[in-house]
Amino acid sequence: QVQLVESGGGLVQPGGSLRLSCAASGSIYSVNRMGWYRQTPGKERELVATITGGGATNYADSVKGRFTISRDNAKNTVYLQMNSLKPEDTAVYYCKDSLVLVSGRYLEVWGQGTLVTVSS
Repeated sequence: QVQLVESGGGLVQPGGSLRLSCAASGSIYSVNRMGWYRQTPGKERELVATITGGGATNYADSVKGRFTISRDNAKNTVYLQMNSLKPEDTAVYYCKDSLVLVSGRYLEVWGQGTLVTVSS
């Protein structure tokens, strides 16, 4: 019914930048909270940043001042601009949407993940 498609991951040198995108498609009535999470092997998935339907944002302390989350409601798309990347930012990044379907059903949906590698 709903699919999240992520793009923008890859290999970047320390200090570089990447922009991740996550587009939702399907029988969507509205998208509420949108967020980015990341996971490294052997560790639990952790929150990176979230943004509400009204545009309020929340960031993990480790990325404050370097990452910016934004959204395009017309496209049901959330972005993560990552600047001043560090090797410790290396992870698989997942988007997550909290949304309401046309049927009225509430869903939380995860993207498939995109790998970000920060290395020289």
